[in-house]
Amino acid sequence: QVQLVESGGGLVQAGGSLRLSCAASDGTFSRYDMGWYRQAPGKEREFVAAISWSGGRSKYADSVKGRFTISRDNAKNTAYLQMNSLKPEDTAVYFCAATREPYSRARTADYDYWGQGTQVTVSS
Repeated sequence: QVQLVESGGGLVQAGGSLRLSCAASDGTFSRYDMGWYRQAPGKEREFVAAISWSGGRSKYADSVKGRFTISRDNAKNTAYLQMNSLKPEDTAVYFCAATREPYSRARTADYDYWGQGTQVTVSS
């Protein structure tokens, strides 16, 4: 079973940047496609970005396209989410998740393992 631990969240002003990290517990990390999701208070968990096992392909929610970048380093068993030009509406708990399904068609229910989340708060 893969354990995922997110880090890098915090409080930032609008227009600022943060980089989230997601560290996996073991060397099977490269077998999984990875995703980032977020959940704001009172709202459902929503997709943010996903990346293939090799790191060569990715996709984004329209709301973050052009501002966020997902990446991974399989040698370090870590995935990243670089967030630029942050907006107050980006405030949420951010989760990373791992799936055996191809990232391009994985739905939320297809993700097998989830981290505990890291809080991102963007002030106006």
